[in-house]
Amino acid sequence: MRLLRIFLFLLPSFASFPAHSTPSPTPPPARAVEADIEAKVSALIARMTLAEKIGQLNFPSLAFPYESQLEAVKQGRIGNMLNVVNPGHLRSFEAAARGSRLKIPLLFAIDAVHAFRVTFPVPIAWAATWRPDLAELAAEMVARETAQDGINLTFAPMIDVSRDPRWGRVIEGAGEDPFLASAFAAARVRGYRKGGLATAAKHFVGYGAPEGGRDYNGAQISIAELFDRYIPPFEAAIGAGTETVMASFNTVNGVPVTANRWLLTDVLRERLGFGGIVMSDFFAVPELMNHGVAADLGQASRKALHAGIDLDMAGEAYRRHLGTEVAAGRVSMDEIDAAVRRVLTVKYRMGLFEDTPGGARKIPSAVTDARVRAAARAVARESFVLVKNSGATLPITPQSGTVALIGAAATSISDHSWYGPARLEKPKTETLEQALRRRIGATQTLLFAAGFADACGHAFKDKAEAIATARAADLVVLILSEDCAVSGEGASRTDLGLSGVQEEMLDALAETGKPIALVVETGRPLALTSAHEKVAALMIAWHPGTEGRTALAEVLAGEIAPSGKLPMTFPRSVGQVPISYSDLPTSRPATADRYTTGYVDEKPTPLYPFGHGLSYTTFSYSGLEISAPRMTRDGAIEVRVEVENTGPRAGQEVAQLYTRQLVAERSRPLRELKGFQKIALAPGQRKTVRFTLKASELAYHDDAGRPVVEPGRFRVFVGSSSTAELAGSFEIVAD
Repeated sequence: MRLLRIFLFLLPSFASFPAHSTPSPTPPPARAVEADIEAKVSALIARMTLAEKIGQLNFPSLAFPYESQLEAVKQGRIGNMLNVVNPGHLRSFEAAARGSRLKIPLLFAIDAVHAFRVTFPVPIAWAATWRPDLAELAAEMVARETAQDGINLTFAPMIDVSRDPRWGRVIEGAGEDPFLASAFAAARVRGYRKGGLATAAKHFVGYGAPEGGRDYNGAQISIAELFDRYIPPFEAAIGAGTETVMASFNTVNGVPVTANRWLLTDVLRERLGFGGIVMSDFFAVPELMNHGVAADLGQASRKALHAGIDLDMAGEAYRRHLGTEVAAGRVSMDEIDAAVRRVLTVKYRMGLFEDTPGGARKIPSAVTDARVRAAARAVARESFVLVKNSGATLPITPQSGTVALIGAAATSISDHSWYGPARLEKPKTETLEQALRRRIGATQTLLFAAGFADACGHAFKDKAEAIATARAADLVVLILSEDCAVSGEGASRTDLGLSGVQEEMLDALAETGKPIALVVETGRPLALTSAHEKVAALMIAWHPGTEGRTALAEVLAGEIAPSGKLPMTFPRSVGQVPISYSDLPTSRPATADRYTTGYVDEKPTPLYPFGHGLSYTTFSYSGLEISAPRMTRDGAIEVRVEVENTGPRAGQEVAQLYTRQLVAERSRPLRELKGFQKIALAPGQRKTVRFTLKASELAYHDDAGRPVVEPGRFRVFVGSSSTAELAGSFEIVAD
């Protein structure tokens, strides 16, 4: 009966997150173009044989020798290709498509994620900038390089939310928070598309929540959490215009997504309104047999198509079995035609056909190497996160005295990228030693010792030399790198410590008594509790790309102040993960008492919280104001706060807004990010930061996935991280 008295606002679909709503109604000119496309697609389907229709759903990877694939394209049995990178190969496949009976153009797709030739910082570093506009620029530059050779689709962005750093693919996403991830999902889609590539928002859905952090493992996610945490970035990507969505490999609540009609059709297509192509991940259709939901490849193809998979990527299941399934009456021609219609419609919308209504595809003009590299450096500069800086150890100044730079990564020319098309020549990369020597070598002594046999510190090269070099210096800058082979897909970890003998080197250098500024290159949060205690300063540099070491030298030398913030929580221990700032409250909040939430052998708090990041200056927050004490369920309020640079130099700060619903029908997170702004302030400068907070943004989802805006009291917190203390209150009231 209490539910009958509670004022609940149930929206017809689920709530849009800020600035990420689904597209507005198509304007009249665009509606006319869509009508023309629909007519052309219908006419084309009417002319197609069953084999040609199945060919449009076939998405193989380039295989050598590739002459048989060229012939299959000519016969209409292949409609799309992945991993064709060589321009000569691309032209051959394009010619084969033009020589086919119906002359249907191909989708050419690769993993142009953060690199084609120039390598940008890895995507988690994009999120660490807390500037979606920089992510949009980065995506555009990657796309513009890629599109020049004829590629028209990227398998990006990866927008899986994850709270588990054991999972290697956190390197590709935007971290643990759905609000932040949604902002970056939309920005990346806009950027890739602006640069001339169609996008594949992936992996729908729940791929970032595998049990045990093991890649490809199943996920158990309640319906409410699925809609609250994991679906919002996909809604944002759809709102930004993504042409395709890639289904995830894993099971969600026991059902493989590749065969999950409820997720792919009922949720993605009908509730989210996605009208583009849904593709499987690589070989995911045959892997339905491994999941135990298909007895053979024919049944796998049937289940995937019925679920809503349009393109069978590299699985050969559709090519080999859909014809037989149609002949046996187990698959209807209507299902085939519906999938083919979506594929052809997207190809027309992309402008791949010469007779595309509204005009054929125009590839953006070529971009200079210098411009791409400048963009890569701009992203890198703002991605570095200074998490500790005792006694203003950084930046390096003449007062720092003699500096010892230690670590083989300081002379490595590898950009440490995980993704990037194979066999493409990469541009030259300035090493950290070169970049740092150019900046401080003229005014003070810079010593160097590699210490390790390789950049990731698997073995020592000359440990004694490194120790002697440290003893001869006044400040030690130690650069360590997460093992380059254990980031990305198929690279889950049980140990989140430093790789190889790097911890041993750190211990030895700490024994010299010299202050240490530690720089860690990584693709995920690591458990750095021991390192934190031994160093004076610690900076997370991620894997920073082609221009990254130059940008890092700029920040270490103080030319630019660090301004990155963590997009994921850094745990004290791997035993704390999954870990997030937005946990639900428990019946016994953590205290010193044993019988409260926590651990008997570790603090319950993280080492570095979500949103944390220091500068070379300091900032203060004051004067929090809320425009009204209450708002209705369809209302909005403005939250204002004064931010002042109280330190000696210019810097950038990310003002962050969090909310908490104090009492509701469901237990609500302790805090949820609902706004952020990055601002630049000169010393002594003060700015008023304004956030607009809509009641609809405070909705949660019930067990049916329906959004609920529940009247009640809320707390709002504003500050420099998820631990912000400046707080106020407001109330949502019934209409």
